[in-house]
Amino acid sequence: MSAAPTLSPTPTDPPAAPPEREPWPEIDCLAADTVIDLPNNLGWYAAAKTAFDYCAALAVLPFALVVIALAAIAVKLTSPGPVFYTQTRVGLNGRKYKIIKIRSMRTNVETVSGIQWSQRGDSRTTRVGRFLRASHIDELPQLFNVLMGQMSLVGPRPERPEVIQAKGLNQLVPGYRHRLRVKPGVTGLAQCQLPADSDVTSVRYKVVYDLYYVENQSLMLDLRLIAATLFRAVGAGPKTLRRLFLLPTRRKVADAFYANIVLPTDGAPVPALQPA
Repeated sequence: MSAAPTLSPTPTDPPAAPPEREPWPEIDCLAADTVIDLPNNLGWYAAAKTAFDYCAALAVLPFALVVIALAAIAVKLTSPGPVFYTQTRVGLNGRKYKIIKIRSMRTNVETVSGIQWSQRGDSRTTRVGRFLRASHIDELPQLFNVLMGQMSLVGPRPERPEVIQAKGLNQLVPGYRHRLRVKPGVTGLAQCQLPADSDVTSVRYKVVYDLYYVENQSLMLDLRLIAATLFRAVGAGPKTLRRLFLLPTRRKVADAFYANIVLPTDGAPVPALQPA
């Protein structure tokens, strides 16, 4: 894909129709400069996780290659341009890498639209691309990023550096930088429980789930999230996934987030959690 126009940092998103989502008072009430700090010791699994990622990615790869090949044929037959594309994302400790995905939008679309998050019913997405996105098949080539050590099977969704800068995410989203303490994931807790990013508020919500995962990652949680992702690909909703795979509730992840807030030095109170 050709380079997209550079955007200047903006403190807020451009005016748009408000997304359909349930408000989250516990997080909405927090100021942008709220300071979050996580424990330095994230446990033994954080260190051993690479071995699990590598073995699991190799085990899944033969099946994934068949699906990728079928998707590649569908993309090639229905849309001009390359089947795959790479895009710079921000990974572990801020290191940049090239993510690999199956193309689901028209070629060079951002030269016209500019850099923006994909919205529901996005006109830039091809007919085949809509199915690939809904089923998450377009994400399967990221298994190669896992095998190259750039990503994990489970972790926070990786973002583009130009989006982070243009939307001011480091300044507007409390705790955003702590997402980078683990490798980004092909899937994750936030991806299974929340819709795709659409504005800064949606990113604030996702970071709460991301930091819960960073602090509580374990082999069993990863296995549950991988299974939940398969169910989500065939249409299961967040509530169903939460019940089937014992994923944490919104209140639980908010409690964990509040536990890591650094109290202001001027003695100003931190907003209390709202009633569940």
